[in-house]
Amino acid sequence: MSTPRRVQIRSFAKVNLDLRVLHRRPDGFHEIRSLFHTISLADRMRLEFNPGRGFKVDTTCPGTEIPQEDNLAHRAAVAFLERAKVRGSVSIAISKSIPMGGGLGGGSSNAASVLLALPALTGKTLPLVELMDLAGGLGSDVPFFLLGGAAIALGRGEELYPAPAFPALSGLLVTPGIHVSTADAYRSLARGEASASSAKIVREFSSRFVSLYPSSPRGVGDASSREFPLGSGLGVNDFETPVFRTHPQLRAWKSKLVRTGALHAMMSGSGSSLFALYATAEAARQAETKLPAEEVRRFRLLPQSQYRQAWRHSLHPYSNQLWPPQPHNA
Repeated sequence: MSTPRRVQIRSFAKVNLDLRVLHRRPDGFHEIRSLFHTISLADRMRLEFNPGRGFKVDTTCPGTEIPQEDNLAHRAAVAFLERAKVRGSVSIAISKSIPMGGGLGGGSSNAASVLLALPALTGKTLPLVELMDLAGGLGSDVPFFLLGGAAIALGRGEELYPAPAFPALSGLLVTPGIHVSTADAYRSLARGEASASSAKIVREFSSRFVSLYPSSPRGVGDASSREFPLGSGLGVNDFETPVFRTHPQLRAWKSKLVRTGALHAMMSGSGSSLFALYATAEAARQAETKLPAEEVRRFRLLPQSQYRQAWRHSLHPYSNQLWPPQPHNA
């Protein structure tokens, strides 16, 4: 391979449909229970690989002040090239649509996108277990974006289990532009070591998913082929109480979303983005007319099948149909 290889890809966001924070772990992180789901909102990325004797990564992301070496996508490219023993240069250009610091996983998605694209571009295969290891070293949310769709997340968020698909609900996303410190949000929860309260949170989280899973003889291993029943009660976000206390504007926004007739409205992650889900695209459009246009955008839940199809389409010239994407010669 001697000619440059280029792709343009979409790097999708996620929302937390449920988020519980348990105790502080010995490693300093918090144990969580969450339900992640990819959504159609996406950054645009252009990646190019040029084979050569050297080793170079160049990353641009206009509109952000993050140094290149601190950009998660840049770090992901360096980690992949080192692990796969690839020589050459990688250039990455990111056009942001996912608000930064809004609990939507934009930076983590960018990093995972690099890990998904580079095997096809470089012709070097890494098994999913190695890609997951690289992803986990970059950030707690990065492994999820190697899978997409709906997944239950445990541990720091890196321990993932496929969840039944939600219907492709339409939604509205509100990005008020308020900075919420994740570290402060965790401190406000004042979670200590594992205790009876942690066990109670686990029971509540688990019981909610038992109620959402339709009965099926096929078992949990086939969960990704089933669907949650439309209209089932969704989850809660433990961060809402402390974050709304500090930022009452966010509580007001949630109330506005509820009043538009949403099936469900909630803050994503530790904020500050909020989202609402509607039964139909028309219901979402009608709700949008009741809200300030400059701070609201539409999206839809993106199931795993559509998430992976978008990737296969983007990498089609260089990749086969396996998952994770692999070069044609794999």
